[in-house]
Amino acid sequence: MSATEKKLISRNRRHIRIRKKVSGTSGRPRLCVSKSLKHIYAQIINDDTGATLVSSSTMDKDVKGKIKTAGDINAAKAVGAAIAEKALGKDIKKVVFDRGGYIYHGRIKALAEAAREKGLQF
Repeated sequence: MSATEKKLISRNRRHIRIRKKVSGTSGRPRLCVSKSLKHIYAQIINDDTGATLVSSSTMDKDVKGKIKTAGDINAAKAVGAAIAEKALGKDIKKVVFDRGGYIYHGRIKALAEAAREKGLQF
């Protein structure tokens, strides 16, 4: 088993452990973050109904115009700001943060802090 496979297995275990505790409701939906090497994605999900209320990523047109490259911290900040603005537009002020098993560092941290700066409460 390679180091990459071990890292992926560890992340999946963390993600499962977090999802046992973190669940989104209609009053406080879940802000779910996922990433690849090139892009970062964020969704606000109501787990009671299984519906995605708001989503944003580095592939969205409004975010794509603000960033130079899609896989860095500046792109994560732009996605965090965009998801917060869309959420506040739909009267979603409080969310629970689901980091998806990723360590709270780098792009994940930048996205979360940008969303907080725009007014989203975790």
